[in-house]
Amino acid sequence: MNILEIKDLHVSVGGEQILKGLNLSVEQGSVHAIMGPNGSGKSTLANVLAGKPGYVIDRGEIHFDGDLLNDVDPEVRARAGLFLAFQYPVEIPGVSNMEFLKAAVDSLAAARGGEQTTAVEFVKSVRKIATALDLNPEFLKRGVNEGFSGGERKRNEILQLLLLNPRLAVLDETDSGLDIDAMQTVADGINRFRDAHNCVLLITHYQRLLNHVVPDVVHVLSDGVIVKSGEKDLAVTLEERGYAWLTD
Repeated sequence: MNILEIKDLHVSVGGEQILKGLNLSVEQGSVHAIMGPNGSGKSTLANVLAGKPGYVIDRGEIHFDGDLLNDVDPEVRARAGLFLAFQYPVEIPGVSNMEFLKAAVDSLAAARGGEQTTAVEFVKSVRKIATALDLNPEFLKRGVNEGFSGGERKRNEILQLLLLNPRLAVLDETDSGLDIDAMQTVADGINRFRDAHNCVLLITHYQRLLNHVVPDVVHVLSDGVIVKSGEKDLAVTLEERGYAWLTD
């Protein structure tokens, strides 16, 4: 079963076409890695999946769990189980991490007709995940990402992922700016999330993350289209040879 199905997707930003006929199927229970040179359209793909304003679908279709996603509002996508970890997580001063996470979890529960967790149960679960991700629980009292290092921001994104437990996780360069220890911690969090009922679209520049989060499929995106797909060994080849040999 495909959770995500993209057909002939053409997307423009500011009048410039970035995606030029992208096709992609992501199966339930799988991890797909997207690699490619700068400017190839990787972050555009992530943002259009999340419904970010300013991205215009000129042609093509995005189906999520069988439903057409093209004109669906971002909050509806989130309630349906689509999650985006940002390449550059932003600060939200004045809103504590704990308040932010509790509001998100409660909103999902309400949308799905479930019961909200008590404050005590919620704090226990958040602290447990934060500890596993080497996030000092004191960070939960601070503004969202306020004063966080790059690694802390990325681990905070994985904390959100594990709490919200979406159907599809789109992770946009989650490994960017991480040292070796933080890389391993983030990878452990992603592996903890992945199971037979969800899927991951992992956008990355580097093969090193894929040593820890082994993908089922690696795709190479170049000039707005997928030019090659393969198994994990493709990422190793790209690390060694770069991207030019694919487009010569």
